[in-house]
Amino acid sequence: MILEDTATQPPAPETPSRFRELLATRRVSVPLFAVAFALWWFFVGLPTDPILAALWLWFGTIAFRPDQPWRYHLGFARDWIPIVLLLVAYDFSRGLADNGVAPHVTEMIHADEWLTGGVIPTVWAQEHLYDPNQIHWYDVLASFVYFSHFVVCLTIAAVLWFRSRPLWGAFMRRWFTLTAAGLVTYFVYPAAPPWWASEHGYIAAEVMRMSGRGWEAIGLHGGSKMLAVGQSMSNPVAAMPSLHSAFAMCAVAFFLTRVKKRWIPLLLAYPVLMSLTLVYTGEHYIIDAIVGYAYVGIVYLVVWLGERWWAQRQAGEAAESLLRAAAPPTAAASDASSAGASSAGASSAEVGAAPAVPPTAVPPTAVPSAAEVGAAPAVPPTAVPPTAVPPTAVPPTAVPSAAEVGAALAEERAASEPTPDRASRD
Repeated sequence: MILEDTATQPPAPETPSRFRELLATRRVSVPLFAVAFALWWFFVGLPTDPILAALWLWFGTIAFRPDQPWRYHLGFARDWIPIVLLLVAYDFSRGLADNGVAPHVTEMIHADEWLTGGVIPTVWAQEHLYDPNQIHWYDVLASFVYFSHFVVCLTIAAVLWFRSRPLWGAFMRRWFTLTAAGLVTYFVYPAAPPWWASEHGYIAAEVMRMSGRGWEAIGLHGGSKMLAVGQSMSNPVAAMPSLHSAFAMCAVAFFLTRVKKRWIPLLLAYPVLMSLTLVYTGEHYIIDAIVGYAYVGIVYLVVWLGERWWAQRQAGEAAESLLRAAAPPTAAASDASSAGASSAGASSAEVGAAPAVPPTAVPPTAVPSAAEVGAAPAVPPTAVPPTAVPPTAVPPTAVPSAAEVGAALAEERAASEPTPDRASRD
């Protein structure tokens, strides 16, 4: 029996396990992600921290694209690290905006009273809708709407990163310009929300801060506790403008020109619902939401103007490069090309006007006349071997031009023609 040399055989391809094959299918990976997120939500709480929210989004992208290589998923992490760092810096810096500065309080109260005819909307809403002994369905809805502020823009950015990188870049420019504008305003104009004004006696009626109250009704105690911890660490006087309302409008405004008209009212309902939630839960005044909407309009206009300027600049540079490529050669380039052609030999016109003998072998004064050329026997081309006169033996300046050859022939023709006196003597 002949034994095979197994050492020279190529290794058998690695067969993926059944478990890895299942994980590589979306029908399995997406439900696993949903279950893991639900367990985290129930026992820990909703991820309002930017790092946690970005991690869950990353896990979600892996679950929706399990067939992609790890290099693709690491690319998501690479693109989002600067974004997460900016959000973390925003959270820490906004907490410093009120250090040593008295916040503005009465301006927002007077503005809301002027808008509503002498009534503070937050006080009116809580007097008519808030029940300390019972949690209503709108309390639950308000808690979910309030929480959406932390995930909607991040989720939109993640989906756009999948679908279209140019749209992702356009959305991120608007979102972070808006965030930076709000952060600057918090330092320049710290403003207190309704619940803070009530605690410090600027509003006589009691105003409850209850943005996470609805989660208690459905058993998500961890969510409300985690939100309360985050609110205790944030800046209490960062109410003007309302970035909750501004982020909601920013997310909607980006798609107003990209969806059919029948969806526009439904999209606009989201920022309106967010503003009503903020007023009811004591987080913001109506004027805060209005200023937030104005910030969105200004930011979109400024970013659009910047994008248009950049596009015009790129188009101008592209047109300039095309013109340079299509432009004729310069005089120096023409001289260089003509010098190269003359060093290689005479032009086709000079070769046609010169006799069979190479023009470099006869000086300009020894050029025969036309009659002599016609009477002389034809010299076969092979009589003068091509190597008789090396091309390098005569410099390019010894080659007569077509004008010189023509002038010499004209002189010889004039000398050979008989004059009248000479004919009479003959």
